[in-house]
Amino acid sequence: MADEPVLVIPGASSGIGAATAQRAVEFGHRVVLGARSEDKLQALAEELGGDEKAIAVRCDVASWEDQQALVQAALDRFGRMDSYFANAGFGAARGFLEASVEHWKSMIDTNVLGVALSIRASLGHFREQNKGHMIITSSIAGRRTLPGSLYSATKHAVTAMGEALRAEIADTDIKMTLIEPGMVDTPFFDNRPSGALEPDDIARAVLFALTQPPHVDVNEILIRPIHQPT
Repeated sequence: MADEPVLVIPGASSGIGAATAQRAVEFGHRVVLGARSEDKLQALAEELGGDEKAIAVRCDVASWEDQQALVQAALDRFGRMDSYFANAGFGAARGFLEASVEHWKSMIDTNVLGVALSIRASLGHFREQNKGHMIITSSIAGRRTLPGSLYSATKHAVTAMGEALRAEIADTDIKMTLIEPGMVDTPFFDNRPSGALEPDDIARAVLFALTQPPHVDVNEILIRPIHQPT
């Protein structure tokens, strides 16, 4: 049990985060689940095998104290942290006259500051052991601009952050992977899309990156549903 790697996942209560937790446990990982929704987190942790396999920790990724506590929970419970999947995020209606200013601020705090704090909270530990794997959920929207989309701008920032991190740690054995999904059928959408990827499709991509040999660093995975043209 002590040899099983530990994956920390903020944004784990549903969608891609929950699916990745399920796949990770199947692949022999133990998981630390973070989100603001404690009831959903606890139910998922129990489903994955309880305290031996999964623990639930309330975490607002825009809070530095919560991010530090999430990493410390992994170290306290399992004695190690091998990888960190910065997955929390949400969107907003397109159009710069649409979503409220308050919604914008919350989205930027979660999507951009939250990723930066995830890196800061985990990187010191990874540097101490000169290994680890930072995985960050960006988006196809972080590679191309979408009309009137502040969400797209946040994901451009996330993509740049991942590349900046990769350059910073290039002289270490720490890995960095950007996951860039196209349309995925998750609670992210108010109206469920058709012809979209499933959360498990992204989870399998995450586990592909995590299970490579030590000398292989998968830096980017862009994954679209088969009929999404751009």
